[in-house]
Amino acid sequence: MPNKANWIDRAIAVVAPRTAARRVVARAAFDAVARKYDGAALGRLRDGTARSSTSADAEIGRALPMLRARHRDLVRNNPHARKACTVWKNNLVGAGIIARSSSPDPDLNAQTDALWSEWVAQADADGQLDFYGLQELAVGIMVEGGEALIRRRGRKASDGLAVPLQLQILEGDHLDHTKSGLISNGHKVVQGVEFDGIGARSAYWLFRDHPGNAWVMNSSRLRSDPVPASDLLHLYRKERTQTRGVPWGTAVITDLLDEAEYDLSERIRKKIEACVVAIVTGADEDDEGLAPVKVEDADGNAIEKFEPGMIAYAHNGKDVKFNSPQATGGYVDYKSVRHHVIAAGYLIPQALMTGDLSEVNFTSSRVGLVDFRRLVDAIQWLNIVPMFLAPVRAWFCEAAFLAGKLPVPYVPCKYSPPAFESVNPIDDANADLIAMRSGTLTWDDAVAKTGRDPDEVMNEIVERNKKFDDAKLILDSDPRRVTKGGNEQPSQSQQAAEAFAPRSRFRTVA
Repeated sequence: MPNKANWIDRAIAVVAPRTAARRVVARAAFDAVARKYDGAALGRLRDGTARSSTSADAEIGRALPMLRARHRDLVRNNPHARKACTVWKNNLVGAGIIARSSSPDPDLNAQTDALWSEWVAQADADGQLDFYGLQELAVGIMVEGGEALIRRRGRKASDGLAVPLQLQILEGDHLDHTKSGLISNGHKVVQGVEFDGIGARSAYWLFRDHPGNAWVMNSSRLRSDPVPASDLLHLYRKERTQTRGVPWGTAVITDLLDEAEYDLSERIRKKIEACVVAIVTGADEDDEGLAPVKVEDADGNAIEKFEPGMIAYAHNGKDVKFNSPQATGGYVDYKSVRHHVIAAGYLIPQALMTGDLSEVNFTSSRVGLVDFRRLVDAIQWLNIVPMFLAPVRAWFCEAAFLAGKLPVPYVPCKYSPPAFESVNPIDDANADLIAMRSGTLTWDDAVAKTGRDPDEVMNEIVERNKKFDDAKLILDSDPRRVTKGGNEQPSQSQQAAEAFAPRSRFRTVA
Protein backbone atom coordinates (compact mmCIF):
# COMPACT_ATOMS: atom_id res chain seq x y z
CA MET A 1 0.00 0.00 0.00
CA PRO A 2 1.56 3.36 -0.98
CA ASN A 3 2.50 5.70 1.85
CA LYS A 4 0.16 8.68 1.75
CA ALA A 5 -0.20 11.60 4.15
CA ASN A 6 -3.09 11.00 6.56
CA TRP A 7 -5.26 13.71 8.13
CA ILE A 8 -2.81 14.16 10.98
CA ASP A 9 0.04 14.78 8.54
CA ARG A 10 -2.07 17.23 6.62
CA ALA A 11 -2.99 19.10 9.81
CA ILE A 12 0.66 19.30 10.86
CA ALA A 13 1.63 20.43 7.40
CA VAL A 14 -0.45 23.58 7.82
CA VAL A 15 1.75 24.85 10.66
CA ALA A 16 4.96 22.76 10.23
CA PRO A 17 5.43 21.44 6.68
CA ARG A 18 8.95 20.13 7.34
CA THR A 19 7.82 18.06 10.33
CA ALA A 20 4.95 16.57 8.34
CA ALA A 21 7.33 15.61 5.52
CA ARG A 22 9.67 13.88 7.98
CA ARG A 23 6.72 11.87 9.37
CA VAL A 24 5.79 10.59 5.90
CA VAL A 25 9.40 9.67 5.08
CA ALA A 26 9.89 7.89 8.41
CA ARG A 27 6.69 5.89 7.99
CA ALA A 28 7.77 4.82 4.49
CA ALA A 29 11.15 3.64 5.83
CA PHE A 30 9.43 1.69 8.60
CA ASP A 31 7.11 -0.05 6.16
CA ALA A 32 10.05 -0.94 3.89
CA VAL A 33 11.90 -2.64 6.77
CA ALA A 34 8.79 -4.46 7.99
CA ARG A 35 7.89 -5.77 4.53
CA LYS A 36 11.25 -7.03 3.22
CA TYR A 37 9.84 -10.55 2.71
CA ASP A 38 6.14 -11.25 2.90
CA GLY A 39 6.96 -14.90 3.51
CA ALA A 40 8.68 -13.98 6.79
CA ALA A 41 5.86 -11.75 8.02
CA LEU A 42 4.01 -12.78 11.18
CA GLY A 43 0.38 -12.15 11.97
CA ARG A 44 -2.98 -13.74 12.56
CA LEU A 45 -2.84 -15.70 9.30
CA ARG A 46 0.79 -16.77 9.81
CA ASP A 47 0.83 -17.85 13.44
CA GLY A 48 1.04 -21.52 12.50
CA THR A 49 3.86 -21.09 9.99
CA ALA A 50 6.67 -20.15 12.37
CA ARG A 51 9.55 -22.60 11.96
CA SER A 52 12.89 -23.15 13.67
CA SER A 53 16.14 -22.62 11.80
CA THR A 54 17.82 -25.82 12.97
CA SER A 55 20.53 -27.56 10.98
CA ALA A 56 19.87 -30.53 8.75
CA ASP A 57 21.65 -32.82 11.22
CA ALA A 58 19.47 -31.60 14.09
CA GLU A 59 16.27 -32.32 12.16
CA ILE A 60 17.44 -35.67 10.79
CA GLY A 61 18.79 -36.84 14.14
CA ARG A 62 15.36 -36.59 15.73
CA ALA A 63 13.27 -37.82 12.82
CA LEU A 64 15.37 -40.39 10.93
CA PRO A 65 14.33 -43.59 12.76
CA MET A 66 10.60 -42.80 12.43
CA LEU A 67 10.91 -41.58 8.83
CA ARG A 68 12.76 -44.73 7.88
CA ALA A 69 10.29 -47.04 9.62
CA ARG A 70 7.21 -45.35 8.14
CA HIS A 71 8.58 -45.20 4.62
CA ARG A 72 9.65 -48.83 4.66
CA ASP A 73 6.17 -49.81 5.84
CA LEU A 74 4.69 -47.84 2.94
CA VAL A 75 7.01 -49.54 0.46
CA ARG A 76 5.90 -52.91 1.83
CA ASN A 77 2.17 -52.17 1.74
CA ASN A 78 1.47 -49.18 -0.51
CA PRO A 79 1.63 -49.85 -4.28
CA HIS A 80 2.44 -46.25 -5.18
CA ALA A 81 5.40 -46.04 -2.79
CA ARG A 82 6.66 -49.40 -4.00
CA LYS A 83 6.36 -48.42 -7.66
CA ALA A 84 8.06 -45.05 -7.09
CA CYS A 85 11.07 -46.73 -5.49
CA THR A 86 11.19 -49.29 -8.30
CA VAL A 87 11.13 -46.51 -10.91
CA TRP A 88 14.17 -44.91 -9.29
CA LYS A 89 16.09 -48.19 -9.12
CA ASN A 90 15.33 -49.06 -12.72
CA ASN A 91 16.41 -45.67 -14.03
CA LEU A 92 19.47 -45.12 -11.85
CA VAL A 93 21.01 -48.57 -12.16
CA GLY A 94 18.89 -50.82 -14.35
CA ALA A 95 20.98 -53.84 -15.26
CA GLY A 96 24.11 -52.12 -13.95
CA ILE A 97 26.49 -49.22 -14.54
CA ILE A 98 29.40 -50.70 -16.45
CA ALA A 99 33.05 -49.72 -15.96
CA ARG A 100 35.65 -50.08 -18.75
CA SER A 101 39.35 -49.37 -18.46
CA SER A 102 40.55 -46.24 -20.24
CA SER A 103 44.31 -46.05 -19.72
CA PRO A 104 46.60 -45.18 -22.67
CA ASP A 105 47.89 -48.78 -22.70
CA PRO A 106 45.52 -51.09 -24.66
CA ASP A 107 47.15 -54.23 -23.27
CA LEU A 108 46.74 -53.01 -19.69
CA ASN A 109 43.11 -52.16 -20.41
CA ALA A 110 42.44 -55.64 -21.76
CA GLN A 111 44.16 -57.27 -18.79
CA THR A 112 42.26 -55.14 -16.28
CA ASP A 113 38.88 -55.61 -17.96
CA ALA A 114 39.33 -59.38 -18.04
CA LEU A 115 40.21 -59.43 -14.34
CA TRP A 116 37.33 -57.06 -13.56
CA SER A 117 34.83 -59.25 -15.41
CA GLU A 118 35.97 -62.26 -13.42
CA TRP A 119 35.73 -60.40 -10.11
CA VAL A 120 32.28 -58.94 -10.86
CA ALA A 121 30.75 -62.41 -10.48
CA GLN A 122 32.49 -62.89 -7.09
CA ALA A 123 31.96 -59.44 -5.55
CA ASP A 124 29.14 -60.28 -3.13
CA ALA A 125 30.27 -61.26 0.36
CA ASP A 126 26.99 -63.15 0.76
CA GLY A 127 27.68 -65.12 -2.41
CA GLN A 128 24.30 -64.42 -4.03
CA LEU A 129 24.63 -61.42 -6.36
CA ASP A 130 27.23 -60.12 -8.76
CA PHE A 131 28.55 -56.56 -8.60
CA TYR A 132 25.70 -55.23 -10.74
CA GLY A 133 23.21 -56.85 -8.41
CA LEU A 134 24.96 -55.15 -5.50
CA GLN A 135 24.53 -51.84 -7.31
CA GLU A 136 20.79 -52.40 -7.57
CA LEU A 137 20.60 -53.50 -3.93
CA ALA A 138 22.56 -50.52 -2.59
CA VAL A 139 20.62 -47.97 -4.62
CA GLY A 140 17.32 -49.57 -3.62
CA ILE A 141 18.29 -49.39 0.06
CA MET A 142 19.27 -45.74 -0.41
CA VAL A 143 15.95 -44.83 -2.03
CA GLU A 144 13.84 -46.72 0.52
CA GLY A 145 15.78 -46.01 3.71
CA GLY A 146 17.73 -42.90 2.77
CA GLU A 147 21.23 -44.37 2.84
CA ALA A 148 23.26 -47.51 2.23
CA LEU A 149 26.60 -48.68 3.57
CA ILE A 150 29.14 -50.60 1.47
CA ARG A 151 31.82 -52.33 3.54
CA ARG A 152 35.10 -53.62 2.15
CA ARG A 153 35.87 -57.18 3.13
CA GLY A 154 39.43 -58.37 2.46
CA ARG A 155 39.90 -62.03 1.65
CA LYS A 156 42.77 -64.52 1.76
CA ALA A 157 44.58 -65.74 -1.32
CA SER A 158 43.47 -69.25 -0.39
CA ASP A 159 39.82 -68.26 -0.91
CA GLY A 160 40.33 -68.67 -4.65
CA LEU A 161 38.90 -65.32 -5.73
CA ALA A 162 40.06 -63.49 -8.82
CA VAL A 163 40.87 -60.55 -6.53
CA PRO A 164 40.97 -60.94 -2.71
CA LEU A 165 38.12 -58.49 -2.17
CA GLN A 166 34.38 -58.71 -1.55
CA LEU A 167 31.66 -56.19 -0.70
CA GLN A 168 29.03 -56.28 2.04
CA ILE A 169 25.91 -54.13 1.65
CA LEU A 170 24.40 -52.83 4.91
CA GLU A 171 21.34 -50.76 5.71
CA GLY A 172 21.71 -47.41 7.42
CA ASP A 173 20.30 -48.90 10.65
CA HIS A 174 23.75 -50.37 11.31
CA LEU A 175 25.07 -46.82 11.80
CA ASP A 176 24.61 -45.77 15.45
CA HIS A 177 22.56 -42.57 15.13
CA THR A 178 22.63 -42.06 18.92
CA LYS A 179 26.41 -41.68 18.91
CA SER A 180 27.11 -37.93 18.86
CA GLY A 181 29.51 -35.53 20.56
CA LEU A 182 33.24 -35.29 21.27
CA ILE A 183 35.18 -38.48 22.01
CA SER A 184 38.46 -39.16 23.78
CA ASN A 185 40.69 -38.73 20.72
CA GLY A 186 39.35 -35.22 20.17
CA HIS A 187 37.29 -36.17 17.14
CA LYS A 188 33.66 -35.21 16.68
CA VAL A 189 30.94 -37.81 16.12
CA VAL A 190 27.66 -36.87 14.45
CA GLN A 191 24.98 -39.58 14.43
CA GLY A 192 27.55 -42.35 14.23
CA VAL A 193 29.90 -40.68 11.74
CA GLU A 194 33.29 -39.68 13.15
CA PHE A 195 35.14 -36.61 11.83
CA ASP A 196 38.80 -35.77 12.41
CA GLY A 197 40.26 -32.37 13.25
CA ILE A 198 39.94 -31.02 9.71
CA GLY A 199 36.37 -32.24 9.22
CA ALA A 200 37.15 -35.34 7.14
CA ARG A 201 35.35 -38.61 7.82
CA SER A 202 37.64 -40.89 9.77
CA ALA A 203 35.38 -43.68 11.04
CA TYR A 204 31.84 -45.03 11.17
CA TRP A 205 30.36 -46.41 14.40
CA LEU A 206 28.55 -49.60 13.42
CA PHE A 207 26.46 -52.14 15.29
CA ARG A 208 27.64 -55.70 14.83
CA ASP A 209 24.14 -56.77 13.80
CA HIS A 210 21.07 -55.01 12.51
CA PRO A 211 19.44 -53.50 15.63
CA GLY A 212 16.02 -54.39 14.25
CA ASN A 213 16.64 -58.14 14.30
CA ALA A 214 14.31 -59.86 16.75
CA TRP A 215 17.03 -62.23 17.96
CA VAL A 216 19.52 -59.48 18.87
CA MET A 217 19.10 -59.58 22.66
CA ASN A 218 22.71 -59.53 23.84
CA SER A 219 23.73 -56.01 24.83
CA SER A 220 27.21 -56.62 23.43
CA ARG A 221 25.69 -57.11 19.98
CA LEU A 222 24.03 -53.70 20.26
CA ARG A 223 27.28 -51.93 21.09
CA SER A 224 28.68 -49.86 18.24
CA ASP A 225 32.35 -50.00 17.29
CA PRO A 226 34.35 -47.72 14.96
CA VAL A 227 35.14 -48.93 11.45
CA PRO A 228 37.79 -46.96 9.51
CA ALA A 229 36.31 -44.72 6.83
CA SER A 230 38.76 -46.24 4.36
CA ASP A 231 36.85 -49.53 4.64
CA LEU A 232 33.30 -48.18 4.38
CA LEU A 233 31.33 -46.18 1.82
CA HIS A 234 28.30 -44.11 2.77
CA LEU A 235 25.87 -43.76 -0.14
CA TYR A 236 23.09 -41.18 0.16
CA ARG A 237 21.78 -38.13 -1.63
CA LYS A 238 23.32 -35.05 -0.06
CA GLU A 239 20.90 -32.14 -0.49
CA ARG A 240 22.18 -29.99 2.39
CA THR A 241 25.30 -30.37 4.49
CA GLN A 242 23.70 -33.22 6.39
CA THR A 243 25.65 -36.23 7.63
CA ARG A 244 22.91 -38.82 7.08
CA GLY A 245 20.40 -39.46 4.32
CA VAL A 246 16.60 -39.56 4.50
CA PRO A 247 14.11 -41.72 2.55
CA TRP A 248 13.28 -40.30 -0.85
CA GLY A 249 9.54 -40.32 -0.16
CA THR A 250 9.83 -38.29 3.05
CA ALA A 251 7.93 -35.30 1.64
CA VAL A 252 4.82 -37.38 0.86
CA ILE A 253 4.63 -39.88 3.72
CA THR A 254 1.60 -38.05 5.12
CA ASP A 255 -0.01 -37.84 1.67
CA LEU A 256 0.45 -41.58 1.12
CA LEU A 257 -1.10 -42.38 4.50
CA ASP A 258 -4.02 -40.01 3.92
CA GLU A 259 -4.72 -41.44 0.47
CA ALA A 260 -4.64 -44.97 1.85
CA GLU A 261 -7.13 -44.01 4.58
CA TYR A 262 -9.38 -42.36 1.99
CA ASP A 263 -9.34 -45.51 -0.14
CA LEU A 264 -10.10 -47.63 2.92
CA SER A 265 -13.09 -45.48 3.89
CA GLU A 266 -14.44 -45.71 0.34
CA ARG A 267 -14.08 -49.49 0.31
CA ILE A 268 -15.84 -49.81 3.67
CA ARG A 269 -18.66 -47.56 2.49
CA LYS A 270 -19.10 -49.68 -0.64
CA LYS A 271 -19.16 -52.86 1.42
CA ILE A 272 -21.82 -51.45 3.74
CA GLU A 273 -23.94 -50.36 0.78
CA ALA A 274 -23.59 -53.80 -0.80
CA CYS A 275 -24.66 -55.57 2.40
CA VAL A 276 -28.21 -54.18 2.51
CA VAL A 277 -30.22 -55.61 -0.38
CA ALA A 278 -33.58 -54.09 0.62
CA ILE A 279 -35.54 -52.56 3.49
CA VAL A 280 -39.22 -53.37 4.13
CA THR A 281 -41.00 -50.18 5.24
CA GLY A 282 -44.50 -48.66 5.51
CA ALA A 283 -46.49 -49.60 8.66
CA ASP A 284 -50.29 -50.03 8.89
CA GLU A 285 -52.11 -46.93 10.04
CA ASP A 286 -53.68 -48.83 12.97
CA ASP A 287 -50.28 -49.98 14.22
CA GLU A 288 -48.49 -46.63 14.07
CA GLY A 289 -47.41 -45.35 17.43
CA LEU A 290 -48.16 -48.62 19.27
CA ALA A 291 -44.50 -49.68 19.48
CA PRO A 292 -41.13 -48.01 19.17
CA VAL A 293 -39.66 -48.01 15.66
CA LYS A 294 -37.02 -50.67 15.21
CA VAL A 295 -35.33 -52.60 12.40
CA GLU A 296 -35.38 -56.41 12.41
CA ASP A 297 -34.21 -59.23 10.21
CA ALA A 298 -36.50 -61.91 8.72
CA ASP A 299 -36.46 -63.87 12.01
CA GLY A 300 -37.52 -60.88 14.08
CA ASN A 301 -34.10 -60.27 15.64
CA ALA A 302 -32.95 -56.68 16.06
CA ILE A 303 -30.27 -55.73 13.56
CA GLU A 304 -27.02 -54.59 15.16
CA LYS A 305 -24.58 -55.20 12.30
CA PHE A 306 -24.57 -55.34 8.51
CA GLU A 307 -24.06 -58.61 6.65
CA PRO A 308 -23.90 -59.37 2.91
CA GLY A 309 -27.29 -60.01 1.32
CA MET A 310 -29.24 -58.72 4.32
CA ILE A 311 -32.90 -57.64 4.02
CA ALA A 312 -33.94 -55.35 6.87
CA TYR A 313 -37.50 -55.11 8.18
CA ALA A 314 -38.70 -51.85 9.65
CA HIS A 315 -41.36 -52.31 12.37
CA ASN A 316 -44.66 -53.33 10.74
CA GLY A 317 -43.13 -52.79 7.30
CA LYS A 318 -45.27 -53.36 4.23
CA ASP A 319 -43.29 -51.79 1.36
CA VAL A 320 -39.99 -53.08 -0.06
CA LYS A 321 -37.31 -50.56 -1.06
CA PHE A 322 -34.23 -51.97 -2.74
CA ASN A 323 -30.85 -50.38 -2.03
CA SER A 324 -29.04 -48.77 -4.96
CA PRO A 325 -25.36 -48.06 -4.17
CA GLN A 326 -24.34 -44.66 -5.51
CA ALA A 327 -21.10 -43.81 -7.25
CA THR A 328 -18.77 -41.50 -5.35
CA GLY A 329 -18.71 -38.11 -7.01
CA GLY A 330 -15.26 -36.70 -7.74
CA TYR A 331 -13.43 -39.85 -6.68
CA VAL A 332 -11.41 -40.17 -9.89
CA ASP A 333 -10.50 -36.48 -9.94
CA TYR A 334 -9.42 -36.57 -6.31
CA LYS A 335 -7.26 -39.64 -6.89
CA SER A 336 -5.65 -38.04 -9.94
CA VAL A 337 -4.70 -34.93 -7.97
CA ARG A 338 -3.25 -36.99 -5.12
CA HIS A 339 -1.24 -39.10 -7.56
CA HIS A 340 0.30 -35.96 -9.04
CA VAL A 341 1.19 -34.75 -5.55
CA ILE A 342 2.76 -38.07 -4.55
CA ALA A 343 4.72 -38.35 -7.80
CA ALA A 344 5.99 -34.80 -7.35
CA GLY A 345 7.19 -35.71 -3.85
CA TYR A 346 9.17 -38.61 -5.29
CA LEU A 347 10.47 -36.36 -8.12
CA ILE A 348 9.21 -38.72 -10.82
CA PRO A 349 6.61 -38.27 -13.59
CA GLN A 350 3.11 -39.26 -12.51
CA ALA A 351 2.67 -41.60 -15.48
CA LEU A 352 5.71 -43.66 -14.43
CA MET A 353 4.36 -44.11 -10.90
CA THR A 354 0.80 -45.07 -11.82
CA GLY A 355 1.22 -46.49 -15.32
CA ASP A 356 -1.74 -44.32 -16.34
CA LEU A 357 -1.01 -42.67 -19.70
CA SER A 358 -4.52 -41.32 -20.25
CA GLU A 359 -3.49 -37.78 -19.33
CA VAL A 360 -0.42 -37.60 -21.57
CA ASN A 361 0.20 -37.68 -25.28
CA PHE A 362 3.33 -38.49 -27.25
CA THR A 363 4.76 -34.96 -27.09
CA SER A 364 3.95 -34.25 -23.45
CA SER A 365 5.38 -37.60 -22.37
CA ARG A 366 8.70 -36.83 -24.08
CA VAL A 367 8.83 -33.34 -22.61
CA GLY A 368 8.01 -34.68 -19.17
CA LEU A 369 10.84 -37.19 -19.34
CA VAL A 370 13.47 -34.59 -20.26
CA ASP A 371 13.79 -33.11 -16.77
CA PHE A 372 13.47 -36.52 -15.11
CA ARG A 373 16.28 -37.95 -17.21
CA ARG A 374 18.41 -34.91 -16.44
CA LEU A 375 17.86 -35.56 -12.72
CA VAL A 376 18.70 -39.24 -13.17
CA ASP A 377 21.90 -38.28 -14.98
CA ALA A 378 22.85 -35.85 -12.20
CA ILE A 379 22.34 -38.40 -9.43
CA GLN A 380 24.30 -41.04 -11.33
CA TRP A 381 27.33 -38.83 -11.91
CA LEU A 382 27.21 -36.69 -8.75
CA ASN A 383 26.25 -39.33 -6.18
CA ILE A 384 26.46 -42.94 -7.30
CA VAL A 385 29.73 -42.78 -9.24
CA PRO A 386 31.84 -40.68 -6.82
CA MET A 387 30.35 -42.09 -3.60
CA PHE A 388 30.12 -45.76 -4.60
CA LEU A 389 31.50 -46.93 -7.93
CA ALA A 390 34.76 -44.96 -8.09
CA PRO A 391 35.88 -45.95 -4.56
CA VAL A 392 35.03 -49.60 -5.26
CA ARG A 393 37.13 -49.40 -8.43
CA ALA A 394 40.03 -48.04 -6.36
CA TRP A 395 39.60 -50.89 -3.85
CA PHE A 396 39.63 -53.41 -6.70
CA CYS A 397 42.80 -52.04 -8.31
CA GLU A 398 44.58 -51.81 -4.95
CA ALA A 399 43.71 -55.41 -4.03
CA ALA A 400 44.68 -56.67 -7.49
CA PHE A 401 48.01 -54.81 -7.36
CA LEU A 402 48.88 -56.13 -3.89
CA ALA A 403 47.95 -59.64 -5.03
CA GLY A 404 50.24 -59.33 -8.06
CA LYS A 405 47.36 -59.42 -10.54
CA LEU A 406 47.98 -55.91 -11.93
CA PRO A 407 51.30 -54.14 -12.60
CA VAL A 408 50.03 -50.76 -11.37
CA PRO A 409 47.98 -49.74 -8.29
CA TYR A 410 45.25 -48.04 -10.30
CA VAL A 411 43.82 -48.21 -13.81
CA PRO A 412 41.43 -45.41 -14.82
CA CYS A 413 38.08 -46.29 -16.30
CA LYS A 414 34.96 -44.85 -17.91
CA TYR A 415 31.44 -45.58 -16.72
CA SER A 416 28.49 -46.36 -18.96
CA PRO A 417 25.09 -46.03 -17.26
CA PRO A 418 22.15 -47.94 -18.77
CA ALA A 419 20.74 -46.26 -21.85
CA PHE A 420 17.32 -44.66 -21.88
CA GLU A 421 15.03 -46.47 -24.28
CA SER A 422 13.96 -44.20 -27.09
CA VAL A 423 10.27 -43.39 -27.40
CA ASN A 424 10.76 -42.61 -31.09
CA PRO A 425 13.92 -44.47 -32.20
CA ILE A 426 13.77 -43.40 -35.87
CA ASP A 427 13.72 -39.69 -35.09
CA ASP A 428 16.34 -40.04 -32.37
CA ALA A 429 18.65 -42.03 -34.65
CA ASN A 430 18.30 -39.43 -37.40
CA ALA A 431 19.03 -36.67 -34.89
CA ASP A 432 22.22 -38.45 -33.78
CA LEU A 433 23.25 -38.96 -37.41
CA ILE A 434 22.78 -35.26 -38.19
CA ALA A 435 24.72 -34.31 -35.06
CA MET A 436 27.61 -36.61 -36.01
CA ARG A 437 27.73 -35.30 -39.57
CA SER A 438 27.71 -31.71 -38.30
CA GLY A 439 30.52 -32.44 -35.85
CA THR A 440 28.57 -31.73 -32.66
CA LEU A 441 28.49 -35.41 -31.63
CA THR A 442 31.23 -38.00 -31.94
CA TRP A 443 30.66 -41.60 -32.88
CA ASP A 444 32.01 -42.68 -29.49
CA ASP A 445 29.51 -40.46 -27.68
CA ALA A 446 26.64 -41.78 -29.79
CA VAL A 447 27.57 -45.37 -28.94
CA ALA A 448 28.12 -44.55 -25.26
CA LYS A 449 24.54 -43.22 -25.09
CA THR A 450 23.37 -46.77 -25.73
CA GLY A 451 25.30 -48.01 -22.68
CA ARG A 452 27.94 -49.87 -24.71
CA ASP A 453 31.70 -49.50 -25.07
CA PRO A 454 32.65 -47.79 -28.39
CA ASP A 455 35.84 -49.84 -28.79
CA GLU A 456 33.96 -53.07 -28.20
CA VAL A 457 31.31 -52.10 -30.75
CA MET A 458 33.96 -51.13 -33.29
CA ASN A 459 35.79 -54.44 -32.89
CA GLU A 460 32.53 -56.32 -33.36
CA ILE A 461 31.78 -54.36 -36.54
CA VAL A 462 35.26 -55.06 -37.94
CA GLU A 463 35.04 -58.76 -37.20
CA ARG A 464 31.52 -59.08 -38.57
CA ASN A 465 32.30 -57.13 -41.76
CA LYS A 466 35.27 -59.42 -42.41
CA LYS A 467 33.03 -62.46 -42.11
CA PHE A 468 30.46 -60.90 -44.46
CA ASP A 469 33.19 -60.10 -47.00
CA ASP A 470 34.61 -63.62 -46.83
CA ALA A 471 31.12 -65.01 -47.39
CA LYS A 472 30.49 -62.48 -50.21
CA LEU A 473 27.36 -61.18 -48.48
CA ILE A 474 26.14 -57.62 -48.94
CA LEU A 475 23.56 -56.34 -46.47
CA ASP A 476 21.50 -53.18 -46.69
CA SER A 477 22.90 -52.22 -43.28
CA ASP A 478 26.50 -52.09 -44.60
CA PRO A 479 27.27 -48.45 -45.51
CA ARG A 480 30.47 -49.58 -47.29
CA ARG A 481 28.42 -51.35 -49.93
CA VAL A 482 24.98 -49.75 -49.92
CA THR A 483 23.93 -46.11 -49.86
CA LYS A 484 21.30 -44.72 -47.55
CA GLY A 485 18.79 -44.96 -50.38
CA GLY A 486 19.52 -48.65 -50.92
CA ASN A 487 21.70 -48.29 -54.03
CA GLU A 488 25.11 -49.84 -54.53
CA GLN A 489 27.99 -47.68 -53.37
CA PRO A 490 30.47 -46.74 -56.16
CA SER A 491 33.89 -48.30 -55.87
CA GLN A 492 36.86 -46.24 -54.73
CA SER A 493 38.30 -46.22 -58.28
CA GLN A 494 35.02 -44.91 -59.64
CA GLN A 495 34.91 -42.22 -56.99
CA ALA A 496 38.48 -41.17 -57.78
CA ALA A 497 37.80 -41.10 -61.52
CA GLU A 498 34.72 -38.97 -61.04
CA ALA A 499 36.58 -36.62 -58.73
CA PHE A 500 39.41 -35.90 -61.20
CA ALA A 501 37.51 -36.19 -64.50
CA PRO A 502 37.47 -32.95 -66.58
CA ARG A 503 34.09 -31.25 -66.51
CA SER A 504 32.58 -29.48 -69.53
CA ARG A 505 31.77 -25.80 -69.21
CA PHE A 506 28.70 -26.31 -71.33
CA ARG A 507 25.54 -28.23 -70.66
CA THR A 508 23.73 -30.14 -73.36
CA VAL A 509 20.04 -29.38 -73.43
CA ALA A 510 17.80 -32.02 -74.96
